[in-house]
Amino acid sequence: MPKPRVVQEFARYLRTETTGGIILLATTAVALLWANSPLGDAYRALRDFHLGPHFLHLDLSVGDWAKDGLLALFFFVAGLELKRELVIGELSRFKQAVLPIVAALGGMVVPALLALGVAWGTPGIDRAWAIPVATDIAFALGVLALTGSNLPSSARVFLLSLAVVDDLGAIVLIAVLFTTGFNLVAAAVAVVALALYAWLQHRRVRTPWLYVPLAVVVWCSVHTTGIHATIAGVALGLLTRVRPDPGEEEAPALRLEHRLQPWSAAVAVPVFALFAAGIEIDGRSLAEVFTTALPLAVLAGLVVGKAVGILGASALAVSLGIAERPQGTGWRDLAALSLLGGVGFTVSLLISELALPGAAGDRAKAAVLVASAIASLGAAVLLLRRNKVHGARED
Repeated sequence: MPKPRVVQEFARYLRTETTGGIILLATTAVALLWANSPLGDAYRALRDFHLGPHFLHLDLSVGDWAKDGLLALFFFVAGLELKRELVIGELSRFKQAVLPIVAALGGMVVPALLALGVAWGTPGIDRAWAIPVATDIAFALGVLALTGSNLPSSARVFLLSLAVVDDLGAIVLIAVLFTTGFNLVAAAVAVVALALYAWLQHRRVRTPWLYVPLAVVVWCSVHTTGIHATIAGVALGLLTRVRPDPGEEEAPALRLEHRLQPWSAAVAVPVFALFAAGIEIDGRSLAEVFTTALPLAVLAGLVVGKAVGILGASALAVSLGIAERPQGTGWRDLAALSLLGGVGFTVSLLISELALPGAAGDRAKAAVLVASAIASLGAAVLLLRRNKVHGARED
């Protein structure tokens, strides 16, 4: 039975990234207001309420379910799009595919070195240097969608690819620096389940009755290993077939992206933002961001280090001839996108929790929030200017 037209139109509306960006920013504002209001205790009680089967190591808080569970859906959709771009899209040429990888590496190394330089000798910097290495995919793409609608699609592909590589690198850092134990059995189950998923894709099996339980097994096993569970979504996305067979209307990757994007935009990312953005902020904590070594190191790493690292590595790669700029995207566009890379948020907040205990962790989280706001606003100003330039060219 066909879906009602209203439902189809609402799903189409949710697929537009501008809509997703508006919902994301709105839920972020709600989270901040709620957490810092007289109802803040209710917010924290809900966020920290635990549910789930303990014997599967899934007795998680509501906030963790949003961060590790719902966000895996967003990473799956991002993985699908990245795979499509790598195989048949704008990243299918080596020199264009290598640029976001090199840019991501620059956007990890420079912020880490800058953070170390700013807070050298400060207790905790031996772990806190990792906080500014990550870029938040959902927030960065949301800001780009709201402010850069006239930019070429290659700009969005560059940012998506950079942020995926960036977050994968940050997840590797989490696994190396902060994982106290690694479950080899769970890792083996994850590898076998991923191999089975790839084999089913190769055999052109289409039934969701196999894929949905298999995806759950992959997610649970990756989570049990101690690695950030969202990597399961990226892995499944990258293993999904993107070339349609003769007579096939859509490849599985495009079909899944089409169906899951509304759920990602309307449920997964907003709910995650609701529980991730609720940080308590007052005048004292904001002042400490700019006057205390550790949070200042995080701030400098995200705002300055990210922009310099991403743009500098990109310029170096292009000048050496190992990479090419995205088609239709100029250096001023890349400068705005590089500044947008300083929106750390998700993984940066996670690393803050893991790296620093108590009050030091809270100050680092405040620094991540302030840095993400500065990077978002600064990039938005640049993107709006570039948006006008690209819009004038199209007219």
